[in-house]
Amino acid sequence: MHKPLLTVITGRPASGKTTLAHKLSREINCPVISRDELKEGYINTIGDTYNKPGNEADWHIYNTFFEVVGFLISKNISFIAEAAFQHKSWEEKLLNFSHRATIKIIICDAPLATTRQRFEQRLSDDSSREKFHNDRFVNEEGELNVLLTDEYKPVNINLPTLKVDTKEGYDPGLKDIINFIGL
Repeated sequence: MHKPLLTVITGRPASGKTTLAHKLSREINCPVISRDELKEGYINTIGDTYNKPGNEADWHIYNTFFEVVGFLISKNISFIAEAAFQHKSWEEKLLNFSHRATIKIIICDAPLATTRQRFEQRLSDDSSREKFHNDRFVNEEGELNVLLTDEYKPVNINLPTLKVDTKEGYDPGLKDIINFIGL
């Protein structure tokens, strides 16, 4: 029996993950499970707004995201999972899934100045985003969002991994990324 393919697309916020995930989805005919999109659906359901990192909604969506990933793998469905989780959030889960799925990891990367600029643009373009994600550069204590600093730790485990520079388009290009995925 063939194992399903789990294509993980990750990287710091505003590194181009969601855009790449949806482009690949159309090219390889696989659905996308997006952590942020699940979060938005949840907030729309409960009618609450996002308060602080680590709140109940964050944990609910973190657990739900990996439950959905596990469910799709158990049903032998290949798909793309997209989230900005850091290494410690991915490692155990992916290693557990690796027994039941073929996993390919794509890490979107761009210079920190580029991701900060994209992040600022995202906030100015979409005034409703704060309701769902609390996307501020600075927390209440005046500290810079850790995901927008050099402290971001991408997933680093012994699975096939491709780093994609997203500063201007994709390097390697979309065709090479699709070849890496192997569908």
